[in-house]
Amino acid sequence: MAILRRSFLQCAAAATVMPTPLFAEVAGQRIVSLDYGLASTLLSLGLPPVGISDLADWGRWVVAPEMPQSVVDIGSAYEVNFEILVQLRPDIILTTPYLDDLLPKLQPIAKVVRLEVFMPGGGPILPAAITATRRLATEIGREDQAEQFLARSDTLFETCRQRLAGRYVPPVVLVNFMDARHARIYSAPGLFHNALERIGVRNAWEKQSNYWGFETIGIEQLSTITDPAARLIAFDPVPPDVLPKLADSPLWKSLPFSRPGHMSILPPALMFGMVNEAMRFAALVTDLLEKDA
Repeated sequence: MAILRRSFLQCAAAATVMPTPLFAEVAGQRIVSLDYGLASTLLSLGLPPVGISDLADWGRWVVAPEMPQSVVDIGSAYEVNFEILVQLRPDIILTTPYLDDLLPKLQPIAKVVRLEVFMPGGGPILPAAITATRRLATEIGREDQAEQFLARSDTLFETCRQRLAGRYVPPVVLVNFMDARHARIYSAPGLFHNALERIGVRNAWEKQSNYWGFETIGIEQLSTITDPAARLIAFDPVPPDVLPKLADSPLWKSLPFSRPGHMSILPPALMFGMVNEAMRFAALVTDLLEKDA
């Protein structure tokens, strides 16, 4: 009875928060995305999704492009609210290999398009994201829009490169702080590393990471970066206790990044994304390095 009551309440809540047009017949394809990168790509192809997973955290991790208010949150990618998903009547559900356990439940609802970007042995992420963008465009009949979008991305990367050309640009270290003792650090073959290459900036963390493009390290491992000019770039969100604890840490104080001007914190950029997220990352880093050059 508790399960039935919870399902009824979920459906009732969905009916009160979903905009009415989502239940009416509309022109065009109705697409639900279980992945942020695929959702942002849809926006750039001119076809917003009708629903996405984890919508509540979009502004915390992705930020741009902005998700239209009409888009519905279907719950966590790993705990999809199937009552809401069915009511959305999607034509296509976009997913990734990491959600394959959901396929038996998704396939009876709509056509499932499974796109691979982050894969073991898949190589650099940005080229994989470009390939996935073209495949997605083919699936939804937006090939021209995809080529225009990818041309805009090339222009942005080249503009960033030219803005930094001829300036002194230090090598950078890219992290998200997990807590005051651990960080996620980014390198090849990841999206951030690929974007650095496109704009002509050297990654000071030269170790190869996992196929997601990161590894989790202890703060003390930052001492292995010997270039005194290297600059640490951290991305929000930073846990609120991290900076106060680092300020009191003898270990942190022994690192060159503790010196004024050697660490910066930038707004969020999603490393588990696709082309849009690489563009956002490149623009944020270029703005910072150009300002401080």
